[in-house]
Amino acid sequence: MIGRFRPGPRFFTEDYSLSTYCECILSPMSTRHILLGLLAGGPSHGYDLKRRHDERFPQARPLAYGQVYTTLQRLVRDGLAEVEGTGSEGGPERTLYRSTEAGGRELTRWTGEITPPAPFVTNEIFAKVVVTILAAGDPAGHLQLQRAAHMARMRELTAVKTAPGADLTTVLSADYALTHLDADLRWMTTTAARLTTLTAEVTAA
Repeated sequence: MIGRFRPGPRFFTEDYSLSTYCECILSPMSTRHILLGLLAGGPSHGYDLKRRHDERFPQARPLAYGQVYTTLQRLVRDGLAEVEGTGSEGGPERTLYRSTEAGGRELTRWTGEITPPAPFVTNEIFAKVVVTILAAGDPAGHLQLQRAAHMARMRELTAVKTAPGADLTTVLSADYALTHLDADLRWMTTTAARLTTLTAEVTAA
């Protein structure tokens, strides 16, 4: 039995875009730990860390320079990184950062943790279907539009992973997103077939 759904304001204000799904999958990664991992290879400046992040995680939202430097400052504040010095390398002077011993221990701790499965069953697609029913809208039409957006994104990702010269990091990132998108599509198919029952339960709750 489906209980009463109490939507938060985000379900009314955020629109789905073709890039949203992959960003939602990858954005929960801890930026501080990713930067610590990149620093494990040796001292780097913020510009290089941003570039390497975007190369290593091609399907994630690119890091903003401000986010990189803010995170580096927090790592230094927490004793997980420190300033190595400055260097220009023929260009503007940049600050070099290195990981500390404490940073290395924190990285080891984080990589040793098992990532817990998502604790909540309800996701945004399901939430919008329920809210559409509550608002006397067209849940079937919403699912059709969502399916079209998913399939368009899957075509984009397939083109990315099959492009000549695509590296394994890109292929694996695309495969991860494609697997989740495919699961969503299968869920949408079964949900569309049971909308009459779902509508009765939601409106009666």
